[in-house]
Amino acid sequence: MAPNPLAPAWLALPSDANALAPGLWPATTRRTALGELEIGGVAVSALVAEFGTPLYVIDEADARSRAETLRHVFETEFARIGAEVHVYYAGKSFLSIEIVQWMLDAGLNIDVCTTGELAVALAAGAEPSRLGYHGNNKSLAEIDEAARVRIGSIVIDSEIEIARVAAAAARHGVTLNVRLRVNSGVHASTHEFLATSHEDQKFGVVLDDAARLVALIRAEPSLRFIGLHCHIGSQIFGADGFAESASRLLRVHAALLEGGPVPELNLGGGFGIAYTSVDTPTPIGELAVALADIVAAECAQLDIPVPVIAFEPGRVIIGPAGATLYEVGTTKPVDVSGNTRLYVSVDGGMSDNIRPALYGADYTVRLANRVSAADPVLVRLAGKHCESGDIVVNADYLPGDVTPGDLVAIPATGAYCWSLANNYNYLGRPPVVAVLGGNARTLVRGETIADLLARDAGPRMTRTSTLDSVSTSSTSELGAVMTGSGPTSPTSPTSDNDEGTIR
Repeated sequence: MAPNPLAPAWLALPSDANALAPGLWPATTRRTALGELEIGGVAVSALVAEFGTPLYVIDEADARSRAETLRHVFETEFARIGAEVHVYYAGKSFLSIEIVQWMLDAGLNIDVCTTGELAVALAAGAEPSRLGYHGNNKSLAEIDEAARVRIGSIVIDSEIEIARVAAAAARHGVTLNVRLRVNSGVHASTHEFLATSHEDQKFGVVLDDAARLVALIRAEPSLRFIGLHCHIGSQIFGADGFAESASRLLRVHAALLEGGPVPELNLGGGFGIAYTSVDTPTPIGELAVALADIVAAECAQLDIPVPVIAFEPGRVIIGPAGATLYEVGTTKPVDVSGNTRLYVSVDGGMSDNIRPALYGADYTVRLANRVSAADPVLVRLAGKHCESGDIVVNADYLPGDVTPGDLVAIPATGAYCWSLANNYNYLGRPPVVAVLGGNARTLVRGETIADLLARDAGPRMTRTSTLDSVSTSSTSELGAVMTGSGPTSPTSPTSDNDEGTIR
């Protein structure tokens, strides 16, 4: 059987369209004897029966292990060169109360960017001293709240923020640790929107301005300058970009030492992961060795002490630990110049994974509820939204008998899927569940239609739907309502109120 000419050049025709490519899936993912996917010891059919689809699934053991391993590897390699390491989990990748607790348990600090993320971290029991605060446009209220709780550190992203942060710190009688975000000029090998250290973009200041701005920071009695911060981008493979950025930063770091202490250097995050079988991310161990070596060599050449080194990984920890489940609604073969692409539409899309639309991100898809001996066919996994660009998986092969009602799974969706989720077409954001040792529990509940309507300030004329209390993302629950069966049906009220009564 020949590959479909419509397939991208990188996509190989699989010998088995049921096989799970190593390195893409949460660590506990396997197929049962019946061919069904199981994550964390829980079959996907059981997950869907309880929580519906779309559904984000996080392998708790995998996420915890990745966090602990990364911290240990970096601490070990930098101890080899006589340096201490602080690892911050990048909360923007995915944040919930339990996720914060997992990261704290693993010995990581937490990086937040808004008052909302700060509130989640504090609700999880994080000590403010273990939090770092980012953002290119932190409001006065956000800065004030960070100072009020005595945040561990805050990143100065522009000159105007120096006076703002200093005033908030003085108002609350604290001395705040601050970093200055700079752009090293290193362009990460990634999508333009993910590259964050070239000069013409919204984050940070150019390196040439660092000395002047650090002098302004040092002149503020309520601020303590602790070091430079740089983030060169996201989804980066290889260590070369990080090494070059570190080299440039350390030269400025050395010059700043002449004016006072600079105890730390924050090299950011952005370590890449595999989304498809052809992705070859650099193993974390190799990155740690390479970065420790370059820091040691540069400090020796500059004849300066090795500072405390900080990192801010997110995707590499939580991304591979997650998968998303969907139910197939329709299939549609489309002829393109004599070749056929099968469009497989699912009950989610750009509201729960907008990365393909934003960045042209590629993903992998597999049948989740069964295996099949049917020949593989080229598919495009489409969402249900009113956008032609609502594509979840641009190109992959599935067994040719994929059919409505099948479950499909997308690996590597733990990062930047729920956190970027939206309510386009008035779909509720799906629930997030953790699986561990054969059990599943909710991390973040899915939104219901009632949740969406609760934010609408318009006057209510009538109540016309039984669906107000049903998750807008739950096919199984909606099916029960529409067929008049199950606990959510009109004839089986779940409470003594009449919120779901048809009128």
